[in-house]
Amino acid sequence: MLQVENISFSYRKGRKEVLSDFSLSLEAGRVYGLLGKNGAGKSTLLYLMSGLLAPKRGRVMYHDTDMRRRLPVTLQDMFLVPEEFELPPISLVSYIELNSKFYPRFSKEDMVKYLHFFEMDMDADLGALSMGQKKKIFMSFALATNTSLLLMDEPYGQMDVKMRFYLEDEVIRLWKELGSTVVFITHNIEEAVYLAERVLILSNKPAKIKEEVRIDLPRPRDITSSQFIEYRNYITDKIKWW
Repeated sequence: MLQVENISFSYRKGRKEVLSDFSLSLEAGRVYGLLGKNGAGKSTLLYLMSGLLAPKRGRVMYHDTDMRRRLPVTLQDMFLVPEEFELPPISLVSYIELNSKFYPRFSKEDMVKYLHFFEMDMDADLGALSMGQKKKIFMSFALATNTSLLLMDEPYGQMDVKMRFYLEDEVIRLWKELGSTVVFITHNIEEAVYLAERVLILSNKPAKIKEEVRIDLPRPRDITSSQFIEYRNYITDKIKWW
């Protein structure tokens, strides 16, 4: 589905590479969690996957299309939720009218459902919202696009426990209903084990996949089960000595 083929990337010429000869193959319909130290290259990897950054060497292929080309047929089938973002100072209705047309499977009904849970309204003025409120609206829009590939950079920041669990379960619902592929960055090991089928542990930069941990647990997952705790402890041990 998505192939990262021997890519190398640095932000400035002469600076240490963030990624060097990095390869990764994502299978369709899987949920992947990315764990790594701050500055290890996790966010950079998501931007390269989405085509917002271009590798110095190597390539990223999505459904056999090089992401450097940023073709509408590929961009309409993926959505990136960055850790930091800005929304334009317009009404939410206008924002949806302007942006939903780029996503053929966008569902206004889903959008209203997510907003309702977050206690937000369709008549929101994006320019008058706090960052936490903007995050709720952007996550609502992201889930309502119903894309085949969802990339998320620490999507649950600034949310309370109730909302975090709700969003995690909604990501799983989307994955089940559409067979979507989900890649998310987190620093929360429990969250990684709860959501992911594969947890990818990144090394220090230039980043490599230090280990891929396959999470073989039934859903819905019980965070108090002995198997869940075993996975959590195993990953904790693996990242202690980055």
